[in-house]
Amino acid sequence: MNTKSYLSRIGYDGPTAPSAQTLSDLHRAHVLNVPFENLDIHLGRPILIDPAAFYDKIVTHRRGGFCYELNGLFSQLLRELGFQVTLLSARVYGGNGPGPEFDHLVLNVDLDEPWLADVGFGDSFREPLRLDCSGEQKQGGDSFQISRQGNNLTMSCRHPGTDWESRYLFSLQPRQLAEFSSTCNYQQTSPNSHFTHRRICTLATPNGRTTLGETQLIITEDGKRWETAVDDPEEYLQLLRRYFGIDLDGAVWRALP
Repeated sequence: MNTKSYLSRIGYDGPTAPSAQTLSDLHRAHVLNVPFENLDIHLGRPILIDPAAFYDKIVTHRRGGFCYELNGLFSQLLRELGFQVTLLSARVYGGNGPGPEFDHLVLNVDLDEPWLADVGFGDSFREPLRLDCSGEQKQGGDSFQISRQGNNLTMSCRHPGTDWESRYLFSLQPRQLAEFSSTCNYQQTSPNSHFTHRRICTLATPNGRTTLGETQLIITEDGKRWETAVDDPEEYLQLLRRYFGIDLDGAVWRALP
């Protein structure tokens, strides 16, 4: 890994010595510059659990990715900088409760106290959360909370004017990157995976978020929301370049399940 190139990719030129402030600054820079996206799934390009492939895609080709790629590569960066990082398996909540083990990859970063880092969940916290804090942790207008239930912990979120929503369930059992391979393959191939049903590319902005869905561009800023219908393939590619810096010239989308 070329650490300097990675830091340039996320627009970060600050201190790199391990500290809570450095972790927070790196985390925020990552979510503001590297989109959460599943475009390769709809281009028929396999996503492999391979740090070299993550780096080539995200840093060299200035793409985004989903949790295994984003958090997998971010963990490598943190280790290169001297942080102590443990991979954790999380189970994302859906209509029937939490999903299967290895449904999501998150990071435990140990400093003077443990932190939960996650740059691969889309619309979520922009700075790490204290793992040992059971109270409300506010970031901007949003609130987050980590609650313990036996050996498991739940990360919950509340947007202004809404109720608490459980996002994912996880434990502190250390995991290896290879353990996520099977679920990563399922997420990109199964008709039961929501990732195979629609394209998404989303990126946090300083005051909101920009999201390009299957047929719609959504921009939020300072609590205001704009929606634009997108039904032309060339326009879709232009929007990827304009808002996310992603160049997919010549892309041919495969048929949706």
